[in-house]
Amino acid sequence: MTSVKTQQSRNDDGLAAVVPAKAPPQVVRRRRKPLTWDKVSFFAVFLGLPLAIYLLFVIWPFIQAFGYSLTDWSGFSPNQNFIGLDNYVKIFTDDIFMKAMSNNILLVIFLPIITIILSLVLASLVTVGGSSKGQIKGLRNSSFYRVVSFFPYTIPAVAIGIMWGQIYDPSGGLLNGILTGLGLDQFKDFAWLGDKNTAMIATMFVIVWGFVGFYMVLFVAGIKGIPAELFEAARIDGAGRFRTAVSITIPLIRDNIQTAYIYMGILALDAFVYMAALNSGGGPDNSTLVMAQQLFFTAFSKGQFGLASAMGVVLAVATLIFSGLVFLVNRLTGGDKDVSL
Repeated sequence: MTSVKTQQSRNDDGLAAVVPAKAPPQVVRRRRKPLTWDKVSFFAVFLGLPLAIYLLFVIWPFIQAFGYSLTDWSGFSPNQNFIGLDNYVKIFTDDIFMKAMSNNILLVIFLPIITIILSLVLASLVTVGGSSKGQIKGLRNSSFYRVVSFFPYTIPAVAIGIMWGQIYDPSGGLLNGILTGLGLDQFKDFAWLGDKNTAMIATMFVIVWGFVGFYMVLFVAGIKGIPAELFEAARIDGAGRFRTAVSITIPLIRDNIQTAYIYMGILALDAFVYMAALNSGGGPDNSTLVMAQQLFFTAFSKGQFGLASAMGVVLAVATLIFSGLVFLVNRLTGGDKDVSL
C-alpha cells in the first residue's frame, strides 16, 4: 500500500482537521535529443563552413605572418633563417617606425572623435533638429542634405586623395585660389601638404570629409528607431537640443556610436590609401607617415618581408588592443546595461 503523509491544521472552530501534505516537487530531467541528419547538416553548413573559412583566410594568414616575422625572409627567396625576435627589436628601435606609430596614435585619438561628433550633430539636425513646435522632424530639405553628405563616401579613396591633392596644390590649387581671392595673400603658393605643421591636419580633414556622411546615415538610422514620444516629453519638460541629445539620443544609440568608433579607429590605424594618395613619401619630415606605409616600403622597396611581417603583427595587435579598450571603456561606463524606454 502507498502511504500518504498527512498534517493537522485547525479551523476557526478549533477543531483539528487532517489534510494531506504537499508532495515534494519532482525533478524533471530532460532527455537529450539524439542528433539527426538535419541538425548535423545545419551545424555543418551554418557553423562549420563559416568557421572553416574564417580559420583558413583570417587566422591562418595571421599565424603565417607571425612565423615570417621570426625569420629574415626577403620575400623573393625560399631561404628563411630563423632569427627569433630580432625583427621586433629592430622596429622598436627604429626612429622612422616609431614616428609612424606616433602618427597612427595621433590619428586614433582625433579622427574618431571629430568624425563621430560631426556625424552626430548632422544626424540630429536632419532627424530631430527642425522646428521646436509641432511634430518632431528634421530640418527642411533634410533628405537632400543626407544625399549630399553621403556622396563623398561613394567616391573611391584613391580618387579622393588625387582630387584633394589637386585642391591643395600650392601653385594652382582651388583652396589657395579661394583664400587669396578673399584677400589672404599669405596663402599664395602655400604648400598645405608640404609643410610639416599643416600636412597632417590637411590629411585628417580629407579623411573626415570622406567618412562623416556615412556615419551620419548610420546615426540617422539609430535615431529613427527612438520613439518620437521621448523627444516630445523632453520638449514638454523644457529640455533644450543639447540636453536632449545628451540624455536621450546618445544613450539610446550607444551601440551605434561604439561600432562607429571601432571602425574609425581601425581606419586610423591603417589610413594607408589616403596617406599614400596625398603624400606617398610620408610627408615632410615623415609628418604623415603611418605604419602601413612603412610596412609597404620595407617589404616591396627594401625586400625585407620578415621585417615587414613583424610590422604587420604589431599593427594587428594594436588594432585588437584598441578594440578591446573601446569595449572595456563602454562596459565600465555602463554601456552593457539596457536602456529602458
